[in-house]
Amino acid sequence: MKREIFSKAKKIVVKIGTSVLTAKGCSIEPSRIEKIASSVNSLTEKNMDICLVSSGAISAGMTLLSLKERPKSLPRLQAAAAVGQRRLMDLYADAFLRFGRQVAQILLTKEDLKDRRRYLNARNTIGALLKEKVIPIINENDTVTVDEIKFGDNDRLSALVASLIDADLLIMLSDVDGLYGGDKLIKTVDEISSEVEAMASGTDKESCVGGMVTKLDAAKIVRHAGIPCIIANGRRDSILERITDGEDVGTLFLPRRRKLDSRKQWMAFNLKPQGKVYLDKGAVEALLKGGRSLLAAGIVQAEGKFKEADMVSIVDAVTKKEIGRGITNYSRQELDEIKGLKTAEIKKVTGARYYEEVIHRDNLVLM
Repeated sequence: MKREIFSKAKKIVVKIGTSVLTAKGCSIEPSRIEKIASSVNSLTEKNMDICLVSSGAISAGMTLLSLKERPKSLPRLQAAAAVGQRRLMDLYADAFLRFGRQVAQILLTKEDLKDRRRYLNARNTIGALLKEKVIPIINENDTVTVDEIKFGDNDRLSALVASLIDADLLIMLSDVDGLYGGDKLIKTVDEISSEVEAMASGTDKESCVGGMVTKLDAAKIVRHAGIPCIIANGRRDSILERITDGEDVGTLFLPRRRKLDSRKQWMAFNLKPQGKVYLDKGAVEALLKGGRSLLAAGIVQAEGKFKEADMVSIVDAVTKKEIGRGITNYSRQELDEIKGLKTAEIKKVTGARYYEEVIHRDNLVLM
């Protein structure tokens, strides 16, 4: 199965964790970047397009600033990232230049992918670089991001980039061989169930964020986009070549059989819900089984401070589980006035300005 999947992969996003690049402590080890460059060059010569999402800027900055532990304050973290990002790119540029290849730095914030026009611009830029056989090296723009506009970790960022460019495969390299259930390496995951999530754990490394929990979150994103994902040990020699050759390494997450289209991927994973809308049983069934739009009659409650055209989370009022997300035609205040009403009754409340649907099916994503 792996050999069949990877033989078709021509556009690949590779996420490189800090733990893959660092030696003992938190300093970046140039020899590891050189090995990555060699492997990426090998894949590129096989007509594969490779896009790197690389951590390591803060770690490199910590070394240059003689910091023994990861800064706790945001300004000091941003300072370390500003110093370290330049060093990180220098190392990548030097390593790839040995193979006659150019690299390009792309720094993103969540706002860049939230705005549809900027989202498409980023997609087009990366596509143009790959066409020129330039290696895009992407990182979060830590020097300017605050909590409200952060991706949270590069695992999630790599999944969003894979979705952005419609990649064929996402490879997440860390310092572990994959997902373990006890002492056993899980080779293939078809569905990320609660049992699979229970196998994950975070990280307490000084120079890292995330862990297996964030990798599972990333896998969920690309699965919806129809993209397979593999978690493997980036410290193993020639790991990228071994993966793309179909060798049985790492943990493979299979994509969903029905993928979201490009616009709905953008909606689902780049727009932050500003509130929640709770539905009765009939409305839940209409959405899940009937492919319907969301009408006011099925809404029992609304939460949050959202306005027209904001993204909201759609929740089953009985189970309290999120079943989807969508762009609402009504504000929270308006929904409080029309919830439970039939379409014919809405016009009497709202006047001339009204929509038959609270969320049209074209603006609705089932999760």
